[in-house]
Amino acid sequence: MTYCVAMKLKDGLIFASDTRTNGGIDHISTYRKLFYFKNEDREIVIQSAGSLATTQSVIAKINQNIKDNTDNNILKIPTLFEISQIVGTILRETIIESKSELIDTSTLSCSLLLGGYIANNEPELYNIYSEGNFIIANEETPYFQIGENKYGKPIIDRIVNYTTDLENALKCTMISFDSTIMSNLSVGLPIDLVVMNRKENKTTQIRVAKDNEFLLKIRKAWGQLIKENFDKVPPFPLS
Repeated sequence: MTYCVAMKLKDGLIFASDTRTNGGIDHISTYRKLFYFKNEDREIVIQSAGSLATTQSVIAKINQNIKDNTDNNILKIPTLFEISQIVGTILRETIIESKSELIDTSTLSCSLLLGGYIANNEPELYNIYSEGNFIIANEETPYFQIGENKYGKPIIDRIVNYTTDLENALKCTMISFDSTIMSNLSVGLPIDLVVMNRKENKTTQIRVAKDNEFLLKIRKAWGQLIKENFDKVPPFPLS
């Protein structure tokens, strides 16, 4: 399993993905699930949750199209909408090609988040399903989560909206990941992070390891605050 978060906010975009893959309690590995593509006029991030074999095949085909400079090259297609259509088609076709009498499509399922910007156009964010269709983020729904999202969802739902600044949104994202990691062994460090600050025209890429100072501070502070505020909640009346 995995956990991925992507946000499209007023000041830019945030992408975060864990790196743990789990083939059983005795087969835990680390694989990248966040992929970054860039040229002179665009920056694009693709995140994945689901079948690792499907993900690797889809990313390999995307990279091959870039290398061969085909019509499906995501670094030359003019809009992110069209890129999402292309990536959705690649995903759907990959699942169909891999299906057999022994492997059904549910085993091969995969979800993708795709976001970024092209030239001076407004940044966009898409959630692409295994069937190849997708939805787009907007001001009412400015973030997507895929994978093991139930533990980290409440904090984001309560805090983040379209106008949330990148600093607070990033803090909320890290708390969301820490909560998920604490409750689910199938999600784990390191966390791959990309922040596109469109206000400052600056992109930052970070891999957050277990000894990251900011993560350790958040883990300690958040845990302490939860306990302190829990004690302030009045008891449930039993009579």
